[in-house]
Amino acid sequence: MTTSFGPSALVTPANGVTAFRVLLTPILLVSILDAGASWPAFALGFVLGVTDGLDGWLARRHGTTRSGAFLDPLADKFLVLGAMVALVVKGTFWWVPVAVIAVREMAMSGYRVVMVQKGVSIPARSSAKLKTVCQEAAVGFALLPLTADDHRWLWLGLLWVAVGLTVLTGLQYLADARQARTVAGADPGNRLGGAGAV
Repeated sequence: MTTSFGPSALVTPANGVTAFRVLLTPILLVSILDAGASWPAFALGFVLGVTDGLDGWLARRHGTTRSGAFLDPLADKFLVLGAMVALVVKGTFWWVPVAVIAVREMAMSGYRVVMVQKGVSIPARSSAKLKTVCQEAAVGFALLPLTADDHRWLWLGLLWVAVGLTVLTGLQYLADARQARTVAGADPGNRLGGAGAV
């Protein structure tokens, strides 16, 4: 029998996986700063990427929650932006694409918090999940010893695709937020969006 959780639940299997990801992320960052591309860093990054999909699956199975809708994308940003900044420090990534991604992600997180306080939730888009996958793939291939040096074009191309999707989804969410404010004003009960990446 599957346990279902209400929108206000905090202690859920999905949130437990999210907390696990947050706790392991600093270990990944230290590994990147210490050795750059390496099998241990790649393996840990891969595990964290898989758990990103796992907490989403658990949320759909047990019921999405307000806390999960907020914590899941926050954990994504902590993982991906942290890894990207670490790769900038190591001289692997150029700071410009990482700065574009970081500014959009931080601005979107702040904007989403403001909208939630106003009773407006911004549901996740599939394009935002694709954006996150591209970001994670760029980091993963930059950490994989087989592709870090000999196939720079692979992770570099993915990084710039991620930049494009990051900007595009940011604009999409601004449009969604305007529409959501209108809907929320007409129907105050329409306040909970789906969990997932933004």
